[in-house]
Amino acid sequence: MPAAPPALILDADTIEAAANAAAWPFEEARKLVARLEKSGKTEVLFETGYGPSGLPHIGTFGEVARTSMVRHAFRVLTRDAVPTRLIAFSDDMDGLRKVPDNVPNREMLADHLNQPLTRVPDPFGTHDSFGAHNNAELRRFLDAFGFSYEFRSATECYRAGVFDATLLRVLERYDSVMEIMLPSLRAERSASYSPFLPLHPVTGHVMQVPIDEVKAESGTIVWRDPATGERYETPVTGGHAKLQWKPDWAMRWVALGVDYEMAGKDLIDSVKLSAKIARALGGEPPEGFNYELFLDEKGQKISKSKGNGLTIDDWLKYGTPESLSLFMYSKPREAKRLFFDVIPRHVDEYIGFLDRYAGQDAKLRLGNPVWHLHAGNPPEPERVEGASLTFAMLLNLAAVANTEDPAVLWGFIRRYAPQTGPETHPGLDRLVKHALTYFSDFVRPAKTYRAPTPEERAALEDLSETLAEHAGSTDPEALQAAVYEVGRRHFPDTSGKAKSPDGRPGVSQAWFTSLYNVLFGEARGPRFGSFVALYGVDETRGLIASALSGALVAEHAAFAAGKASVA
Repeated sequence: MPAAPPALILDADTIEAAANAAAWPFEEARKLVARLEKSGKTEVLFETGYGPSGLPHIGTFGEVARTSMVRHAFRVLTRDAVPTRLIAFSDDMDGLRKVPDNVPNREMLADHLNQPLTRVPDPFGTHDSFGAHNNAELRRFLDAFGFSYEFRSATECYRAGVFDATLLRVLERYDSVMEIMLPSLRAERSASYSPFLPLHPVTGHVMQVPIDEVKAESGTIVWRDPATGERYETPVTGGHAKLQWKPDWAMRWVALGVDYEMAGKDLIDSVKLSAKIARALGGEPPEGFNYELFLDEKGQKISKSKGNGLTIDDWLKYGTPESLSLFMYSKPREAKRLFFDVIPRHVDEYIGFLDRYAGQDAKLRLGNPVWHLHAGNPPEPERVEGASLTFAMLLNLAAVANTEDPAVLWGFIRRYAPQTGPETHPGLDRLVKHALTYFSDFVRPAKTYRAPTPEERAALEDLSETLAEHAGSTDPEALQAAVYEVGRRHFPDTSGKAKSPDGRPGVSQAWFTSLYNVLFGEARGPRFGSFVALYGVDETRGLIASALSGALVAEHAAFAAGKASVA
C-alpha cells in the first residue's frame, strides 16, 4: 500500500502567496495546472525512473525528492482538489550490458551478461536477482525518507500485460517509430535497429537483433538468432519482448498516462525523441524539466555502474537527511560538485534556513527551502540558549577538545546550557555524532597548524590576558567584543572600509584568519566569541597557551606521522 502524501497545511495567506511564488517547484507546478485545464484529466501522475544496473545513488534520490517537491506545490496551487500519484519506476527488465565496478562476485555477473536484470543472480546473495536487490535498495532509502510513492517494476508490468495494448500500438505504428529513431542513429546502428528487443526463448537473453518481419495482425515479430541462424516468431506482449529504452520511455508515458517526469540535462535529446514517439502513439508527453548533473571530486559525471558518486549511506554517515534534501532543492539547473566536502555547508545552511522560517511572512516562507523540504510543515529548530549550534562550531569544538567522544562535547554544551542534553535535543545529539565522525575522517587529517608570527604571538598573549577578565563568562556577545578589542589593537583595518559603531577603526580579517590558522589549523572558523562561550574561557586560554608553546603543531605532527605509518 503506497504511503499517503503528507497532509496539507493551507491558510489564506499561503494560498495567496502560492499564486505568485517564484520558487522553482511552483514554476513547475503551474505547467501542470495549465496541462490539466487543457486535458480535462481528473488525476495527475508523476513518474521517476531508475535503471537498476547499479546500486542507487544520490542522483536517484534527488529525482524523487525534487519531483515530490513539485507534487506538493501542485497540491497547494490546486488546494488538493486533484488527486496525485507518484510512481517510482524501475527498468529492471533491461539486459545487463556490463558488470558494475562496485559490486562483489563480478566474475559471476560476467557469466550473465545480456540477461534481464531480474534474471541475473544477486551478487550480494540476499535477493532472488540483481534487479530485485537493487530495487530493494531503492525502496529502502525512499521509505527511510518517508516519500509517498508507488513502486513499479518493468518486469512485472511487461509480464502482467500492463503495457500490452500500447505495445501492440507500437507494432501497428512501427514505421512511424522507425522514422523518428533512425535519423538519431549512426549508419551501422541504423542498419540493424529495431525498437523491439525479443527475449531469447532458449538463453533468456535480451536480443538486439534486426527484425525480419513485423506481424501487426498477430502481434508478433520475426527474427533470427545471429549465432545459430534459427528463426523465431515472438509475441511483443506478455513479457516475451521489451522495447529499446527511448521507445520504452515513450510507451510507458502513454500506457500509464504520465503527466510529469524530470530528467538529467544529458537526456535532453532523448526526451525530445521520446516525446515525438509518444505523439506518434497518440499520446501527449509529460511536462518536466532538465536538471543539471552531479559531478564527483574530479568534475566527472557520477555513474551508478562506476560507483564514483556518494551513496545515500555515505551522506547520512556525516550529515543529516535534511541537509541532503537541501542539496537537491538548491539550484537544480546548475551543475554541482557532489563530494564529502559539501556536506558541512549544507548542514549549516539548513540550520540557518530553519532558524529564519518562524519570523517570515507567507511570501518569504514559500521561498524558504525548508517549506519545500518538509511539505509546508517545517519542525521547530532545536535551540541552545536561544541560538542553534552549527555543524562548523561542533567541528571546531571537536578539534580543540581533541575528542571523538560525544560525551565530551555534551560536557561543553551542558556547561553553556545546563538544561540541555541528548534527551531534550535529540536532533543536536545526532548532529554531535555526525560532526565527530566527519572530524575524525576528514577534518583532523587535513588540518595544517602553524606557529604564530611575532605579531600574532603578541596579539594572542593580549587575547589570553583580556579573556582572563571574563573568567566564567558564557556571554557570546561580551566575549566577541573582547576579541574585537584585541584585534583592533593589533590588527586594525587601515583601509577605512570597516568601522565600529562608535567610529573607531574596524578589525582586519587578518586577525580572525590568524586565530583560525594558529588555534584550529583551519583557513576559516566559527564566530570566535560564540566558540569561547561554548568551549570555556579557561579552556580557550589553555588552547592559546598550547599554540604559543608549539604544542598544537607538535601534537598534530605526531598524529600525521602515525597516520602515515599505518598507511
